[in-house]
Amino acid sequence: MCGITGFIDFKRNTTMHALRQMTDVMLHRGPDGSGYEIIEKNKYQLGLGHRRLSIIDLSKTGTQPMLYKKYWICFNGEVYNYNEIKNELERLGHQFKSTSDTEVVLRAYVQWGSSCLEKFIGMFAFVIYNSNSGDIFCARDRAGVKPFYYYINDGLFLFSSELKSFHQHPRFEKKLNLSSVSSFMQYGNVPTPHCIFQDCFKLKPGHFMAFNIEKDIDIEQLTPGHQKCYWNVYDSYNKPKLDLSFIEAKKQTEKILKSACDYRMVSDVPVGVFLSGGYDSASVTALLQKDRITPLKTFTISVPDLGLDEAPFAKEIAAYLGTEHTEIQCNQKEAIDLISELPFYYDEPFADSSAIPTTLVSLAARKHVTVALSADAGDEVFAGYNRYDYIQRYGEKLNKIPSFLRKSIVKGMEILPSNAIPYFRGTYNFHNRYEKIKGVLKNPTEEQIMISLSEQFTDAQMRKIANYSYDKLKTAYASKELKDEFSSPLSYMMAIDYQTYLVDDILQKVDRASMTASLEGREPYLDHRLIEWAAQLPNEYKYNKGEKKYILKEILHDYIPKEMMDRPKMGFAIPIANWLQNDLRHLVDQYINEDLIRSQQLFDWKVVGDIKRKFLSGKKEYDVKMWYFLTFQMWYEKWMT
Repeated sequence: MCGITGFIDFKRNTTMHALRQMTDVMLHRGPDGSGYEIIEKNKYQLGLGHRRLSIIDLSKTGTQPMLYKKYWICFNGEVYNYNEIKNELERLGHQFKSTSDTEVVLRAYVQWGSSCLEKFIGMFAFVIYNSNSGDIFCARDRAGVKPFYYYINDGLFLFSSELKSFHQHPRFEKKLNLSSVSSFMQYGNVPTPHCIFQDCFKLKPGHFMAFNIEKDIDIEQLTPGHQKCYWNVYDSYNKPKLDLSFIEAKKQTEKILKSACDYRMVSDVPVGVFLSGGYDSASVTALLQKDRITPLKTFTISVPDLGLDEAPFAKEIAAYLGTEHTEIQCNQKEAIDLISELPFYYDEPFADSSAIPTTLVSLAARKHVTVALSADAGDEVFAGYNRYDYIQRYGEKLNKIPSFLRKSIVKGMEILPSNAIPYFRGTYNFHNRYEKIKGVLKNPTEEQIMISLSEQFTDAQMRKIANYSYDKLKTAYASKELKDEFSSPLSYMMAIDYQTYLVDDILQKVDRASMTASLEGREPYLDHRLIEWAAQLPNEYKYNKGEKKYILKEILHDYIPKEMMDRPKMGFAIPIANWLQNDLRHLVDQYINEDLIRSQQLFDWKVVGDIKRKFLSGKKEYDVKMWYFLTFQMWYEKWMT
């Protein structure tokens, strides 16, 4: 796990100083070492920068940028099955100088070209350059665990693990992509492959770019349309469901998950596991602790004064499994104090408030280990989200309710604030869900349910908020790749989530949070073999009579008693409404006020001010909308002023 950056400059005027600044601004991604290389050619300069977090091969032979014959590589991530690939390459005559997976990736490309990607089990983003031919190869892992940004303008190509590197190049023009601003306000992130800046893009998961800079290529054309797909989750969803018994499905699922967990323990530095007390993290812990002589190191964050504390459950599970458990105590002040630092690390607007506890637990765990396994993507792979429950339980029923009646219910909800609803107002994430249910009631088709549950602002609302004209971005939310013969409401939503919410929210959150602490995060549930298998499982094996993640739970119950696990999901929720109305009220007034909003000329103050007024008068269902505005404004101050 590292930070990579670099450039191709056809004007040939980028300095070593600029490359060092682009690289070193990501010191947090790699505090163990650095490398800088500029290659001068007649037509261009090429620069490669690397910040190293030493995980495999701690010696200098693992230093990057790495050169083999005429090939250079800048690599971020881990290829967990590198030893198997290395053995295969040795049988083909390769002799290795290091024990690093970086050298294996480079030689695999030399041997097999772009087909090497099919052999890798891991998370990665890398660039390979052939200094003789001028061939460039950029690739990103299948799920999109590792980020890859690039910028093209005025004879300049920049790439990096984080956007902040681009700000260090003197020819980078930071012009807002207004369509991306609108998408952020709707989703809380900027959907892949788009970026908050003009002329900036993200390499899509499961894609690569290959081009030659010695030829008369116009790099201005390297837009997302130039990216080539080598892996797509829909390839697995667009297959018939497997015809096998539940017992056999359970056995094979456990086998694949166990393999995914074992691979992610490969390291030359200490490894731990984040244990929240839920099914996903408990399953990773249980499978890894099985047959182990030494106890795993497990970590749980405890923030009692936030009111959502899973630490006691995690402690009970850790004791049952026999792990070496550490409970990390934090308080509300630590969480709130972290907010002012988030815009630096999340250098593209990002509004998932669970970034706060995720960063806190990463910072604390880093004192004990350098690598930590987490259980992200368990919900996307095995149908764990409540929205899957909604569409299974209520999708058909909602469509049977007459339109006039649904609209009347929505009008009533507009009048009655969420905090006036007895009992439910104290349940997990209720205020945000209350707001989203309004959109579902308006149009309960599966496409609209997905959009309503994903957006904070509808298209119509966003048009009123925006003080500018824009085109709605084309995103994977509108994908039609799932074929009719294999489609179901559950498969539809899970496939969409795997390409949208997982990539742009969950994985971005975990990458930035862990890298803030120079901690490598690894996710067994993102092993591509697991989703390829799970996508073909019968739906009832994943969602069974109202039971989400059914097969995963049945696997875990063989390791941990059901009664120990059977409790409501808590999650990493933050009491945003209470914070914004109290502890963070000064930030709300500082960043969301009439003078500032009008001076920026981005949002209509009448609309924004009305939302603020309703929220501060007691309508807590506007809390996430307010949080979106606040996080954008704080990002804007950090990176645009």
